[in-house]
Amino acid sequence: MDSGIYGVHGKILRVNLSTGDSQTAPIPQAIARRYIGGIGLGVWLLLREAPERYEALAPEAPLVFAFAPLAGTSLNTSAKAAVLSKSPLTGRLNDAMISSGFALSGKGAGHDAIALSGACREWSTLFIDPEGVELRETPELAGLSAPETEASIKERWGDDWDVVSIGIAGENQVPFATLTHDGRHAGRAGTGAVMGAKRLKALAVRGREMPPVADPEALKVLRDQLKTASLGPGTEKYRTTGTLGNLLVFNSMGILPTDNFRAGSDGRAEGLSAEGLFEAGRVTRATCADCMIGCEKRFVNSDGSTTRMEYENVFALGSLLNIWDMEIVMAASALCDKFGLDTISTGGTLAFAIECVERGLLEAPGLRSGDGAMLLEAIPKIARREGYGELIALGSRALAERVGQGSMDFAPHVKGLEIPGYHPAALQTLGLGLAVGTRGADHNKSGAYDLDLSGEVDRFQLDETRIAAMVGLEDQAAVIDSLILCKFVRRALGDLYEDGAEMLRALTGIPYSPAELQEAGREIHHLKKWFNQRQGWLETEDTLPARFFAAAGANGGATDEGAGEGAIEGIDPTAFAKARGRYYHLRGWSPEGRFEPGPELAESLVG
Repeated sequence: MDSGIYGVHGKILRVNLSTGDSQTAPIPQAIARRYIGGIGLGVWLLLREAPERYEALAPEAPLVFAFAPLAGTSLNTSAKAAVLSKSPLTGRLNDAMISSGFALSGKGAGHDAIALSGACREWSTLFIDPEGVELRETPELAGLSAPETEASIKERWGDDWDVVSIGIAGENQVPFATLTHDGRHAGRAGTGAVMGAKRLKALAVRGREMPPVADPEALKVLRDQLKTASLGPGTEKYRTTGTLGNLLVFNSMGILPTDNFRAGSDGRAEGLSAEGLFEAGRVTRATCADCMIGCEKRFVNSDGSTTRMEYENVFALGSLLNIWDMEIVMAASALCDKFGLDTISTGGTLAFAIECVERGLLEAPGLRSGDGAMLLEAIPKIARREGYGELIALGSRALAERVGQGSMDFAPHVKGLEIPGYHPAALQTLGLGLAVGTRGADHNKSGAYDLDLSGEVDRFQLDETRIAAMVGLEDQAAVIDSLILCKFVRRALGDLYEDGAEMLRALTGIPYSPAELQEAGREIHHLKKWFNQRQGWLETEDTLPARFFAAAGANGGATDEGAGEGAIEGIDPTAFAKARGRYYHLRGWSPEGRFEPGPELAESLVG
């Protein structure tokens, strides 16, 4: 890239963990402009670095950390990095995000992305700063939690290192293991397992070598505007009660997944509400790096320690398992953080296994619905792959494949990734968004729930009229993840494409237009699809479990055995098929959902 380009370094760092060798390579200017940074740049790089078909935990499997143009600037909520790999849980793309100072130090070390391949001979830590790259064997860190690993590295080598690391679950290659920095996680779909397979316990970065800004005065104006918007009504609920403030609202709307998605509400939900905890003075407030919103709320435990309190933690380890005691749920969340386990997949797979036990399909003594002691016992077992924990560590799809006997019909996953805290039959546009999602059941890559919750559509009926808007929300999410900004500010911005183009112009000096940024979102989504097709994607993957369709008993609805309070009617399968076909058409894909890349994309991946 020409030295006159601002805002980015214009280069990537490749490290072979088998040999310790590293090299720096330029990023073509056209690629940097077309795919922006973050997720966009990361998916392109993953495609370029990866074999056409490979195993997620093989030594040659790439692990990519991609930074973004906005990181390291004064723009609020931009301290985020993308982490990309093939998922060992799904066999498809895993494009994760992590919010922390790691993004700032990683970019400050002098590169826009870091691509790792190979595997260390011994448990090791990789150190990267502007002075160079060093791979050090650190077997003494094996068995430590991520926070303990981070503290140990800082104590031995200095506080100025920002460290992402894995816990015991990652070491044991649990396919939904996380990687962590400063209590924040790239959590879903097994990034931690990929690091574990490489015997890379930690990656430490430091540096403050940020590229210059093309128009500092314009960026200051945009900074002030974004700060004002971040403290406006668009983010108010996140500043006050945090994401857990959704729980009682969702319960009243029949959206709160309960009892392995057999229901969408429960009269005991008050026990997990944020409001009561605030009244009792059991909540403290925290923020991500370079953020003023302060959506993070922490539960004050009986011993005075605190645990991150988010809606997804509480749904997955609470209502989904019929556990309504917040002390238990927060203790379970803290254990997941300690061992390095994704909370949604942990809770989702446990809920599925419990239903299998109840139906007599699986023998696993000790697994019981509503049993808090069982939950606290199960999490270490999963991380260590001990006893029945070895079964839960498979994830719900692989476990259903082992159990058989029709259990796949109620295994709560899409493409192997467990479904998040929104009942798809009560938010049917989101249900389609989860089904076609390139990562699997990830609401953050879709945003389709915005349509269902807008009050302008019938969320219990899926039709083709809203699919264009759903596609638009996916493209917006891809752009936000590439700039990178926090998705919580999306409602605070006037127009994402206009505001984003203005930010990029001030930062890089490149004359981005709103239309160009919108097209970038579309192209980034094509890249994700192309990665999955190269790894063996089939049309049959773009669906939901049979439980969520009307003909199968409506997600634990009135005709499903064990259904009770909060049962919901299911999605009409004919309407679903038509809406999915419309989605493929609007994406420009074949009727079977296949994307055909043009020669320009193929040529860009050579070399």
